[in-house]
Amino acid sequence: MSAIIAIIGGTGVYDPAILSDLREEKVKTPYGEVQVQLGKYEGQEVAFVPRHGEKHSVPPHRINYRANIWSLQELGVQRAIATAAVGSLNSDMKPKDLVMIDQFLDFTRGREQSFYEGGEEGVFHLDVTFPYCRELRQALFQSAKRQGLNAHFHGTYVCTEGPRFETTAEIRMYRQLGGDVVGMTSVPEVVLARELGICYATIAMVTNYAAGISPNPLTHSEVVEVMAQNVTNLRKVIMGALKELKPERCNDCAAILKEAPVRVGRRD
Repeated sequence: MSAIIAIIGGTGVYDPAILSDLREEKVKTPYGEVQVQLGKYEGQEVAFVPRHGEKHSVPPHRINYRANIWSLQELGVQRAIATAAVGSLNSDMKPKDLVMIDQFLDFTRGREQSFYEGGEEGVFHLDVTFPYCRELRQALFQSAKRQGLNAHFHGTYVCTEGPRFETTAEIRMYRQLGGDVVGMTSVPEVVLARELGICYATIAMVTNYAAGISPNPLTHSEVVEVMAQNVTNLRKVIMGALKELKPERCNDCAAILKEAPVRVGRRD
């Protein structure tokens, strides 16, 4: 079975409740096996991948990002919507706000960032001037506005290694560098999707203010609780966007495939 559109569920989004006729498929990739749930929405075949595995069993620094993204390619996915829980560094981005991320600052360490590592794979210097698909972001933003939700079309995501939260000094530095929200998963996920020419967008839910901004100590349970309270809104936004989207990748994201070295098994 194949799907053209995928949803990557982050913290608090563990099941594809918007899909019908659900079934599971184990997808083999060069980087390991991925369990994907497949279903239908409005007649479209949609794939769902829980980023952290079943019941949030995989921490952000141990996620097999390459296997997850490669599995989407194997299924024929051309567009992917990812959810993320984030802390806010920007006073205009309040808890429960939605942010359609358009830039990132990468502070991860030791993560596999590319499918292209020389040798048979070749070398590829990927353009990430605009790492997140504007068409997908626009569809999500307009869907959020139709729902009457507080949404931001621009936002810079600071990606940290995790799994610990950040120090007050780190947050102060990230703010000075122009970061708006902080999380632990968007990189290398967005980079890998772009390498394969997959339109990719992140819809981020602000769950709290970051360290030193929040008056309280940060806890993972707080993040999960806020996401649980607002996951219905996330689903509505995604559902609204899916109704408006063409399943085919946009020209900008597709153009990446003309620059990338040919990879075995790639679906163009």
